[in-house]
Amino acid sequence: MMIRTQIYLTEKEKKALNDLSAASGKNQSELIREAIDEFVAKTSRSRREAIFDRAAGIWKDRDDLPDFEELRKSWDRDFGF
Repeated sequence: MMIRTQIYLTEKEKKALNDLSAASGKNQSELIREAIDEFVAKTSRSRREAIFDRAAGIWKDRDDLPDFEELRKSWDRDFGF
């Protein structure tokens, strides 16, 4: 389902959009939707990367955790690896 919306563009943006529309054969709405989709995908990826960056190393100075390397080795032995 499409929802109609209204945006304001500068003269320069409107001219560029008209030119892109003519060159690509796509209508302006389609070009705007593609640009929004690309922007959302890019910013979503950046947001995920920022979360991972903040989480990196959060356990490195903890001494109350098991030795994960040894724990993993015991699992591998249990499964015959």
